[in-house]
Amino acid sequence: MTLSTIQSRLLAACAAANRESASVTLIAVSKVQPIERVRAVLSQGHQVFGENYVQEAVQKWPDLRAEFGPVQVHMIGPLQTNKAKPAVDLFDAIHTLDRPSLATKLATLAQSRGTSPDLFIQINIGSEPQKAGVLPDDADAFIVTARALDLPIRGLMCIPPEDQDSTPHFKSLSEIAARNGLSGLSMGMSSDFESAIAAGATHIRVGSAIFGERNYG
Repeated sequence: MTLSTIQSRLLAACAAANRESASVTLIAVSKVQPIERVRAVLSQGHQVFGENYVQEAVQKWPDLRAEFGPVQVHMIGPLQTNKAKPAVDLFDAIHTLDRPSLATKLATLAQSRGTSPDLFIQINIGSEPQKAGVLPDDADAFIVTARALDLPIRGLMCIPPEDQDSTPHFKSLSEIAARNGLSGLSMGMSSDFESAIAAGATHIRVGSAIFGERNYG
């Protein structure tokens, strides 16, 4: 698959859902991808990318931004509190705010810098014990806590259970966002982003379908 194929599928999904295609941001997930593949996608004009690891992103994106101009880079992997400073210096958005200690750290950095990346709260929408994220029953209270810290909460993010239909989980995330007045929904990946768009996704995260399979060797 290629970038153009995914873009075509995005357009079709938006048309089927009676949505404007501009309301959905395609995040090309470039983690652990060879730099030549990333350059190839950049050369096609794509400007929004996702990374899972702070150190990898710090080594990769300053040079690529110097080469290709302004490019948005979003943090979509777990963020350790001790990596928060380089993260806020590099990323335009962080999709994985998931605990009070990280919220406090990000608020402290925002106060000292005068700016903050856009933030999405990660919801453990399937209540899976092995996954990060705020439990759905705790979501409303955590959103209040984060807003009280004057953080720019733009929306919610989720990764549904792999062995279940994603659609009910997407709808649940949309309901949590709606009752808290949040418009951003970061949900949907290569296998299910059409369903996510139908449920209101504003950001979809697609990696190997654009770049090819990753080699973690």
